[in-house]
Amino acid sequence: MLQRFGLDELTAAAALLRAGGVLAYPTEAVFGLGCDPHDRIAFERLFALKQRPPAQGVLLIAAEFAQVERYIELAAVPAEILQQVRASWPGPHTWVFPRSAQVPAWIAGEHAGVALRVTAHAPAAALCRAFGGALVSTSANPHGVPPARTAQMVSEYFGDALDGLLDAPLGGQDRPTVIRDALTGAIIRA
Repeated sequence: MLQRFGLDELTAAAALLRAGGVLAYPTEAVFGLGCDPHDRIAFERLFALKQRPPAQGVLLIAAEFAQVERYIELAAVPAEILQQVRASWPGPHTWVFPRSAQVPAWIAGEHAGVALRVTAHAPAAALCRAFGGALVSTSANPHGVPPARTAQMVSEYFGDALDGLLDAPLGGQDRPTVIRDALTGAIIRA
């Protein structure tokens, strides 16, 4: 049965994630689906909910740089690009980094890098803080269908197949974040 959480219940929402649950939560522009990135069973359930090919990979969202630093092969990132990345965070900017050995293979799919974002969106950041680390973040929708922009849409898409829903406002963005390459600065998704 779908458990609904308010912002005053972040501890319970984080406990659901730590117990292997899949949770929908608001991000800058759309609701995301998240789970513990190191829990392969939860990750496979998330992909089954989305009906998404696992080769595509997902991004990780965090509240601060310290929560994503271990996933980055820092020695491979040019210092000037890393400075640009750090200046853009927290904020609605997703960067693809060379991944470290700490990234579970299923997170990156068939990609050589890992996509990371340190969010400035208060509800998503608070969830990451309550969880104690970065979370999987992929749009809350079945593959090929528009992303959910309301809690009601999340419920309609997934119903009781989803474990939890953090019912809080979206951020002010009208579309998902820009994705850039952390080696070159090039835009991958505008």
